[in-house]
Amino acid sequence: MALENDTQAPDFELPNQFGEHIRLSDFRNKKPVALVFYPLAFSSTCTSELCELRDNLSLFSDKSIELIGVSVDSKATQRAFAEKEGYQFNLLADFWPHGAVAKEYGVFLNEKGYANRASFLIDSHGIIRASFVTAPGQPRSIADYRAALAELAPVAV
Repeated sequence: MALENDTQAPDFELPNQFGEHIRLSDFRNKKPVALVFYPLAFSSTCTSELCELRDNLSLFSDKSIELIGVSVDSKATQRAFAEKEGYQFNLLADFWPHGAVAKEYGVFLNEKGYANRASFLIDSHGIIRASFVTAPGQPRSIADYRAALAELAPVAV
């Protein structure tokens, strides 16, 4: 079961597509974070979802919200994915221990071996203010993000 709104987001540290270690708590008291779990790099639905985020990056950057994608893929796979699609945001490798962060957030699908499509909007104090999870195979829409960002706005820095 996915973590609920108004709860503390678990801290984590994972490598991004460049091998840099990104820690959620590094954004605390600085800026909100949109944490976007997706099943697998290069899959058709994940690619279209992340391309839609890429094409609407101003929804996040205009509000100084850090957009971060997370999947169980390796950092090398994340880098190839980001380069191919032109993603200008961090893609984190929840590779080993396999899916550990997705498990902490309650969105790891054991029977599949990867995370469900789940998004968490975390305020600058590390509290989950909005979240949404779609059924396996169902993409998230930009409208979902707009609604979640509206929930985050009153507590943003």
